[in-house]
Amino acid sequence: MEAAQVPQQRAEQLLDAAVRYAEERHWDVCPGTWLEPADGAQRCSCGEAGCAAPGAHPTRADWAGRATGSGAAARRMWTQNPRAAILLPTGRAFDVVDVPESAGFLALARMERMSLPLGPVTRTPDRRMQFFVLPGAAAKLEGLVRKVGWNAASIGLHGIGEGHYVAAPPTRIGGAGAVQWARSPSTANRWLPEVEELVSPLAYACGREAADARARLS
Repeated sequence: MEAAQVPQQRAEQLLDAAVRYAEERHWDVCPGTWLEPADGAQRCSCGEAGCAAPGAHPTRADWAGRATGSGAAARRMWTQNPRAAILLPTGRAFDVVDVPESAGFLALARMERMSLPLGPVTRTPDRRMQFFVLPGAAAKLEGLVRKVGWNAASIGLHGIGEGHYVAAPPTRIGGAGAVQWARSPSTANRWLPEVEELVSPLAYACGREAADARARLS
């Protein structure tokens, strides 16, 4: 495949995904920054040398107001800027429970064995997993985790809700790789679970992984 074809293929993937999220899942989408070549590497279009999320953050302060749930509008946005990250505002159609990747896989296997209802789940290049749940989860997550005997911050578990966003596949973040689906959106998981249904196995998995990490360091 010629080098010129790769960016074109990637642009088509981003556009198709953004339109699909809006039309099929009724999720709001917002175009973010993108990666640009620089001295044999890639840098964020924002121009900040120390950008914390290169190629995967909003381009302006009013990003939330620009998000759209229209497939036609999404198509226009990504046609105008084919390299833009796909950002999904949280606190609208969903919140996200963000956990370490190793704990996420452990919890996912356990929840599937228990036949718990599950929504989509992403894997990020910085080795995190994000479980999509009904809106409002982020505000009550810390209290729910405390009720099952854990401290959310100490086990690396936190919620992402109103006023924030997550990057959606196939957005690339720096040179680390692309966000991927661990459980893709489908008709089977159109209805998202309440966070209360998932908090126990997620907290248990995060707590176990945190304890194992401490044991390795001792």
